[in-house]
Amino acid sequence: QVQLVESGGGLVQAGGSLRLSCAASGRTFSVYRMGWFRQPPGKEREFVARITWSGGNIYYADSVKGRFTISRDNAKNTVYLQMNSLKPEDTAVYYCAATTAVKFAVTASEYDYWGQGTQVTVSS
Repeated sequence: QVQLVESGGGLVQAGGSLRLSCAASGRTFSVYRMGWFRQPPGKEREFVARITWSGGNIYYADSVKGRFTISRDNAKNTVYLQMNSLKPEDTAVYYCAATTAVKFAVTASEYDYWGQGTQVTVSS
């Protein structure tokens, strides 16, 4: 089992920045990729970004490319999502996820473990 705990959400004005953290514990040696997803109010969960646990092979959704940066600190078993130039449409609950399989990993169904989510609200 892998446990994931997100933190760093909050309320920010449009154009501002936030950094989300996802601390992993448990059988982290089995993790192949980590991802961030988000679920806006009344909408389905959508892919944001993912990174291979070793640090490479980063992939972003087009909607966040150039504004968000995913990174990891293996010593701390933590993955980060730096979010800059935030827009009201970025408002959502953000979830961290982990997969143990070698998959492309841009859909929620490809992930095995999920955090509880952290709310990000961007005001206009």
